[in-house]
Amino acid sequence: MSRYIDKYFTLRKHNAKVAWKKAKISKMCYLFLLPYAIIFTTFYILPVINSIYYSFTYYNILESPRFIGAHNYVSLLLEDDVFLIGIKNTFMIAIITGPLGYIMAFLFAWLINELPRWIRAVTIVIFYAPSISGTLYTIFGVFFRGDQYGWANALLIELGLVDAPIQFFQHPTYMLPICMVVILWMSLGTGFLSFVAGLQGVDASQYEAGYMDGVKNRWQELWYITLPSMKPMLMFGAVMTITSSFGVCDVTMALCGFPSTDYAARTIVTHLYDYGFVRYEMGYACAIAAMLFLIMILCNKAIQSLLRRVGT
Repeated sequence: MSRYIDKYFTLRKHNAKVAWKKAKISKMCYLFLLPYAIIFTTFYILPVINSIYYSFTYYNILESPRFIGAHNYVSLLLEDDVFLIGIKNTFMIAIITGPLGYIMAFLFAWLINELPRWIRAVTIVIFYAPSISGTLYTIFGVFFRGDQYGWANALLIELGLVDAPIQFFQHPTYMLPICMVVILWMSLGTGFLSFVAGLQGVDASQYEAGYMDGVKNRWQELWYITLPSMKPMLMFGAVMTITSSFGVCDVTMALCGFPSTDYAARTIVTHLYDYGFVRYEMGYACAIAAMLFLIMILCNKAIQSLLRRVGT
């Protein structure tokens, strides 16, 4: 047994020496990467570590953090009914808008890629602009306005379907579906651009070789050539979709108010915002953030395992 242990540690030392020699050879590369590594560690890694630490404390900014163990997590999962509503709403948004938005972004990118260059450029701007302009809030706010001047209410009254205007953004039945429509429209963002770039980067000679090897139609071309060739872009788009679908906050707050009626549009991030920036219970807010972080990692791993099978 001791012989195997010695062999293991000897191998570890050898690998460490080899890695150190490679690092010395590539020291200029690491030197150029150092500024980004410092910024990434300072503003991303350390805040995550601090958040996990504070999630085990009672911390209200005014007083020093007081360690309370897993009390925040127990309260979050067993006592906080509003958080459970937020989890349900967040998963509904993620399950519906996540895959659907991901597929829509790829299909639109695939179709746009077939257009002439100048038409393609204009179309990309038209599809991408709503995700960064914020005009969708205004458009949907006018469309679903809660009086007879709202377009949806005016149409329903004119058709005789309703007698009085519907308060779409105050009625629990309508709030989340309307927010999902806005989120779907806004999902044509960075992931959409990555798909466009990935489709532009596929070598045309692969299609010629594919047709010689038996590819018969565009769907086989898509499955066996296009998708495997742009796996990095598919992965990036998946990560962006997970982040956006689980990080929904601005849409629900802008359209349905804060807090929403009966917490019908409550999400995990909205709950985090409530405890972190309204109540200043930072320990509890960090526990919410840690739970969201864990959920996003698990979903990311699941999607990675699915994307590895594409084209196999």
